[in-house]
Amino acid sequence: MASGQEQQIAENGTPNVAPLDERKLDPAVALAALDETAPREPHRLFALKHGDCFAVADSYGDIRGIGDGFFRDDTRVLSEFRLTLGGRSTSLLGASLSQDNVLFTANLTNLPIKSAGGRDIPQGGVHIERVRLIWQDRLFERITLSNYSQEHSTVLLSLRFAADFRDMFEVRGSTRAQRGTVRAAEVGENSVALRYDGLDKLERSSVLSFSQAPDRLLENRADFYIAVTKRSRRTLYVEVGAEVADTPGVERFRGATARARFAMRAKRRHGATVHSSGRVFNDWIQRARADVALLTTELPTGPYPYAGIPWFSTAFGRDGVISALQMLWLNPGLARGVLAFLAQHQAAETSPFSDAQPGKIMHETRKGEMAALAELPFGRYYGGVDTTPLYIHLAAAYAGRTGDMDFIDGLWDSLTAAAGWMEEASRATGFVTYQRAAASGLANQGWKDSVDSIFHADGRMPPGPIALVEVQGYVFAAYRGLAALARRRGEDARAQHWQERAETMRQLVEDRFWLDDLGTYALAIDGEGQPCEVRTSNAGHLLYVGLPTEERARLVAEQLLSASFQSGWGIRTLADDAIFFNPMSYHNGSIWPHDTAICTAGLARYGVREQVVRLMSGTFEAAVHFNMRLPELFCGFTRAPGEAPIAYPVACLPQAWSAGAAFMFMQACLGIEIDGWKGEITVTRPKMPIGIDTLVIRHLDVGDVSVDLNFQRIGDRVAAFLGDRSEGLVPLMVRS
Repeated sequence: MASGQEQQIAENGTPNVAPLDERKLDPAVALAALDETAPREPHRLFALKHGDCFAVADSYGDIRGIGDGFFRDDTRVLSEFRLTLGGRSTSLLGASLSQDNVLFTANLTNLPIKSAGGRDIPQGGVHIERVRLIWQDRLFERITLSNYSQEHSTVLLSLRFAADFRDMFEVRGSTRAQRGTVRAAEVGENSVALRYDGLDKLERSSVLSFSQAPDRLLENRADFYIAVTKRSRRTLYVEVGAEVADTPGVERFRGATARARFAMRAKRRHGATVHSSGRVFNDWIQRARADVALLTTELPTGPYPYAGIPWFSTAFGRDGVISALQMLWLNPGLARGVLAFLAQHQAAETSPFSDAQPGKIMHETRKGEMAALAELPFGRYYGGVDTTPLYIHLAAAYAGRTGDMDFIDGLWDSLTAAAGWMEEASRATGFVTYQRAAASGLANQGWKDSVDSIFHADGRMPPGPIALVEVQGYVFAAYRGLAALARRRGEDARAQHWQERAETMRQLVEDRFWLDDLGTYALAIDGEGQPCEVRTSNAGHLLYVGLPTEERARLVAEQLLSASFQSGWGIRTLADDAIFFNPMSYHNGSIWPHDTAICTAGLARYGVREQVVRLMSGTFEAAVHFNMRLPELFCGFTRAPGEAPIAYPVACLPQAWSAGAAFMFMQACLGIEIDGWKGEITVTRPKMPIGIDTLVIRHLDVGDVSVDLNFQRIGDRVAAFLGDRSEGLVPLMVRS
């Protein structure tokens, strides 16, 4: 039996309509299109991106204005875009992204509806396909109706739309005392222009254009009566951009698709590729590579991986550096682009509002109205305590991977300025610390930057300034890397100074952070010199940079691999006996794939090889449950037989450093190191991912030579050798 609302729609629909050219459409009738009671499972979201535009929609292809939308330059320019057929929502058959992340496709069918002539159309009579892409600041959509019923039908297809022009931070929950002016919609024959005059004196617009004139076009809805004969199809094209389009149609749609796919192929061709004997494993690797390419934006300084969609689709310092480190062995060009951009935006003056100090490296940049008006500090914000040492570490790692000293020479003034900031930041305590300079800034400024992520064992919040354990490890690595670069430049005095700073930091961390009773390092030291005696994954980052002694690294490894941390899907950010442990929290017990990968790389550095394989396997199996795409984070519940990992409800997807984690895991498993100075490859105690017997890395650049590096399981051993298609000779050393 139909619900009361369904009965009303059936009775007040359009059963007795005039011929199409004589019809007078009733807006109230068409607005009955939104049947809010229609089932909307599953609630998956799908993202598309190009440049500084991205779109997030549900499985139906609908935008509902609840965190989703079409965004341009940190402004939501389409907050609603919903399709109905015959006055009702549709039924979902399936939705997917193309393997290259260019096209989103939703396959839908009708619920029981009335045709325009009043005839009953049973569920499943009409197939609706929505195909969407973004190209050059414009959203393109193709909507195809195919009639599989035995009757000719004219059906009402309605598109409801709106643009609230909310700043990204408003979408995330910020409130504003005042907003700009939304203009009255400009309704044309086959287009509607929605415009907003911002308080920053910029006009923002969203123009919807249709391939055919709607039968009725209002400021928030387009109605089309589409005649579909049996066994035939009809297609409607829609475009959304800053200005009215030339008439949308098949040629424009195909042209945009071809150009978008060509551009994506070009990005995916950068660097080496990986192929294995495992089909499902290959799917994960290909999706991860496609996600990195999707999030990578070509800036004037080179490629830069934006952090994640929807909340962080912009250049972040820390995220960009870590993503570049994950991909460095395969694609060093990404690191070069990140370094060039961050050097260009390095702070040159002190600003409490933006937490800027001379030499400091940027944390985040935004282009929205609120940032332009300084309603918040994130237009160009420097409140990340770890970005500066990570920037130096990436520069040294890039030089070691490529031998590109010319590029490093061009960065040298920036690198020495960054080192100067580190020295100044550690002058008072010996550690690089943080304490926000203005109330508008971030309270916590490491990668765990939520307000409750740094705490004492009894739950007290530590007073600042705060020294995070992993940050001191990054500083150690930065000084050590700078010392090596200075020696190559013939600056021996500077090299000696930075080497001494590195060793001093190593000793300070060992003396002040180590907790004998817990067998690990403290999370942080507060402004009163008291350690936060909490077991966290942060200590694993010290293994990644090689700071601990062998004995202490072994103890940290035992902690990370214990049941307190190891969920079966990855390493939790916080031990399960901590006072604030919550597997559903953002930072206090959840699993972040990039964090697990960094810890895994640290374990590999200290020779814990078998566990590295198991950690990669657990992460891969989690990815399978997430349709091959690792989210920003997921819940830290212990794995149970037959159960899937539990999603964190508002995680970014895709996220650059989650996608890049796959390649950091792979490098850790295979034991690959590439020496750009010597032009050689070293493979140390290689292990294969579980279930994989052969694996090849194609077109791996070592200096001017491109080689194929093969791995093959032989009994309980793994052999590594160069392939026949290699374009030159490169020394390969395999250590067992």
